[in-house]
Amino acid sequence: MAGLALIGAILSETAGTLALRMASQPSGSKKWFIGVGAGYLAAFALLTVALNGGIAVGVAYGIWAAAGVALTAVLSRILFGEPLTKVMVLGIVMIIGGVIAVELGAQH
Repeated sequence: MAGLALIGAILSETAGTLALRMASQPSGSKKWFIGVGAGYLAAFALLTVALNGGIAVGVAYGIWAAAGVALTAVLSRILFGEPLTKVMVLGIVMIIGGVIAVELGAQH
């Protein structure tokens, strides 16, 4: 259950961030701010559930942040045509490696 809550937190935070991008565009409707608020509120609520389910805060936050960065970068490329360079992809890979290291260290 905690793992599913963490996945939900990642998806909610990413949705809120993408809604923020839509709201900030000159042609974007300010109604997107409803999605921003809902996404972030859901993300923090689900992150709380994940923590209450036994995931350590350092591990949960690391996974949440890293997955959010990676997913947002990829979806921003697809949805908005934003750049996703080789250096950015390398950075995402390094973030994932760091999260794996934190997870492995937490299991010690």
